[in-house]
Amino acid sequence: MDKLIPVTQPFLPPLEAFLPYLEQIWESKQVTNGGPFHTQLEAALCDYLGVEYLSLFSNGTLALITALQAMKVTGEVITTPFSFVATTHALHWNGIRPVFADIDPVSLNLDPQKIEAAITPQTTAILPVHVYGNPCEVEAIERIADIYGLRVLYDAAHAFGVRKNGQSVLNFGDMSVLSFHGTKIFNTFEGGAIICRDAKTKRHIDHLKNFGFADEVTVVRPGINAKMNEVQSAFGMLQLQYVDQIALARAQIADRYRSAFRGVEGLLMHEVPAHSTRNNSYFPVRITDDFPVTRDELYDRLRTASILARRYFYPLISEFPSYRGLPSAGAANLPIATEISRQILCLPIYPALDIQSQQRVIDVVLAASGVAQASAALTQTAEFPPVEAV
Repeated sequence: MDKLIPVTQPFLPPLEAFLPYLEQIWESKQVTNGGPFHTQLEAALCDYLGVEYLSLFSNGTLALITALQAMKVTGEVITTPFSFVATTHALHWNGIRPVFADIDPVSLNLDPQKIEAAITPQTTAILPVHVYGNPCEVEAIERIADIYGLRVLYDAAHAFGVRKNGQSVLNFGDMSVLSFHGTKIFNTFEGGAIICRDAKTKRHIDHLKNFGFADEVTVVRPGINAKMNEVQSAFGMLQLQYVDQIALARAQIADRYRSAFRGVEGLLMHEVPAHSTRNNSYFPVRITDDFPVTRDELYDRLRTASILARRYFYPLISEFPSYRGLPSAGAANLPIATEISRQILCLPIYPALDIQSQQRVIDVVLAASGVAQASAALTQTAEFPPVEAV
């Protein structure tokens, strides 16, 4: 039986590279509560990402929940149904009513025109998602927020290292939230971060993620336990040494897919505008009516070949029982998101995906499309360069 090929797979540096970090933690006897690796990683990520204030979290969902708390968001928040369900769960856990708006058919992000049409007197904020790391129309969203006096929190779970017009997308809005889950380009096993605009807000966030403690005897507000521990932080410091080479490996895989699938009728590849960087966090394709088989039939063929492609995001968040009763959740309000969720398929992409395994993926897709042979250019491509510490 062929080996399983998942959509994503965490990059794990050699064990011997991690052991010195664990020894330092063991010697320091500080395993959490803002230890040295935690402090180092916050500073290193600020430098790498081009942001000024960043607070580490144990996972991205707690970071989203805490960011909404820090911003004192209430009432209704306009968001996308085309995302991972944690985006909307964070609203629910804060007692906020999600209002779904439709997405743009090209970027797959919230459509600014639909945002404006969804605003009511109860609207207090907008929660867009940089889907697959593709930047939202941040300028248009900022104009809407300014006109209506709304806050903006970006779910940037997929957008590590992404820039728009030369600037980090994390610097837009009031705050942005990253995920460092094992499936992400940069990971700390589990983890996340909030990016904010000033030192005062960072102090507020840091209080919230540590039970509200300002010092040993002072609790200034009701907080939560969402701190990143020293083992996660140390792993992040190690991962950061490899992240540029991880990005290069992903880019090579994406280029091979694009070469192999160019011109295949009924298979649409996701494009990123020229003014934005592409981080290749996922490789989504859309299987339209012009393809010989349906998206779900292709999904089943890939699964039969031990290729674990993912219909990501399907179903829409608005179709889950917890949210489908909302007035904004109906398919008539979300025609584009509804259509795309039934077409989308994410193909495997991760640094350890070798050429032979990628060729298996391509062969199944091309066979389903009716194309007899795979791309000769792909099969002649050299192996990945080794992913080593810099």
